[in-house]
Amino acid sequence: MITGNRTNLADLRLFLTIVRRQSFTSAAIELGITPSAASHAMRRLEEKLGVKLLNRTSRAVMPTDIGLDLAKSLSDGFDAIDQAIHSVDAPGAARFGELRINAFADAAQLVLAPALPEFARRFPDVRLSLAVEERPIDIVAEGYDAGIRYGHHVPEDMVAVPLTGPQRWVVVAAPSYIEEHGVPRSPSELEQHTCIQLLLGDDSNYPWELREGDGEKAWRVPGNITIKDTATTIAAAKSGVGLAYILEARVKQELVEGSLQIVLDEYAAAGEPLHIYYASRRHNHPGLRALTNIIRRHNNLSSI
Repeated sequence: MITGNRTNLADLRLFLTIVRRQSFTSAAIELGITPSAASHAMRRLEEKLGVKLLNRTSRAVMPTDIGLDLAKSLSDGFDAIDQAIHSVDAPGAARFGELRINAFADAAQLVLAPALPEFARRFPDVRLSLAVEERPIDIVAEGYDAGIRYGHHVPEDMVAVPLTGPQRWVVVAAPSYIEEHGVPRSPSELEQHTCIQLLLGDDSNYPWELREGDGEKAWRVPGNITIKDTATTIAAAKSGVGLAYILEARVKQELVEGSLQIVLDEYAAAGEPLHIYYASRRHNHPGLRALTNIIRRHNNLSSI
């Protein structure tokens, strides 16, 4: 049995990070050590415990059954340690200060807003500043602690943690539109309809990506109205302006009340999960990991 000294805690934190990242290199970058040091630390930990914790292949690193059980227990344990540190009420304690997050509007609505009540209750002394904007930004250059975007929009040199599972994109229409124009039965029939164009943060038009066989196909659809804001797109679709391509989670209430209906449901596409990302050298605010875990739990994901 190992003793609880500082080195062992560091090794356990490294092990948990490797399990989450499924990569020695990515975990090493996040924690600011070399991949070689990470590998040596894991061999040392396995020797001290007398069990194999990780299965290493040329393409991935996966925990053994024992390793997975240990990772789950460690996640809870480190959460408890972090909360104990946050509870220190002394001048200069690390929990004080501002946490600055930059997120696009859908992410703010879907993952941040539901997490704010718990975060505010647990961290009353943290000043959380949330900037909601669609444009691509350099979070380090603009002074943010973290950003939230879809996984494929996260810069490669950042540490990225998924906050949700895949996000389903659907085509929706108001009952009034369907009554007047009918329902498209396949993506090719979109050419005969009015489609509300979706404008991205970089001011480019977003193609409608719909499932086709085992993959997806991008469709350029007709329509003279282009909107950059999701809330306005929803309002326009509800008024019968045209078909809209949108995150299913953003129109949950409208689907329940019947003001919008999904069409081409069998062609709905699974998009990238939402990720929170940060530069490892800036991952030093005690509230950031806690906020990440609150959001992940709200989306039925385990803590990190």
